[in-house]
Amino acid sequence: MADRKLPNILITGTPGTGKTTMAELAAIKTGLHHIDVSALVKAEGLHEGHDTEFDTYILDEDKLLDALEIIVAPGGKIIDFHTCEIFPERWFDLVLVLGTDNTTLYDRLAERGYSQRKIQENVECEIMQVVQQAAGESYQPEIVVNLESTTPEQMEQNLDRLAQWLDDYVAKNA
Repeated sequence: MADRKLPNILITGTPGTGKTTMAELAAIKTGLHHIDVSALVKAEGLHEGHDTEFDTYILDEDKLLDALEIIVAPGGKIIDFHTCEIFPERWFDLVLVLGTDNTTLYDRLAERGYSQRKIQENVECEIMQVVQQAAGESYQPEIVVNLESTTPEQMEQNLDRLAQWLDDYVAKNA
């Protein structure tokens, strides 16, 4: 996949850090195609059932990876998911790890109606930088970028930075 004219970008982070919002806005701004992995898992039945305790689907990684392999092959995709280490390194040209302050994260998750246990688990993951660590261990350091995603201004700066990176990528791979 190294000869892609358009890159594949992974936007990852703890639930509530703004992945889907950024991916949707980035797709509009760049013309790349947004894939919300959580929605894909649900829509295509790429799971082994529902975990009622955590109110989430139990991911079938093999089914998901088989489905995504075809989707990402030509490039031009923005993949949005809270887990990053399951994806092959060769799929992505840029990995953006979003982070946010704990108060904002707590409020966002509470607004979604998450249980107190689920909120606590996700805030602890953010404090311990679980996704940042997983991205750092799963991908080459030169393609992993940690971005603060607490305010609308930060989101706009991140989108501008992504658009500039894409322009540079396209110019280099034309």
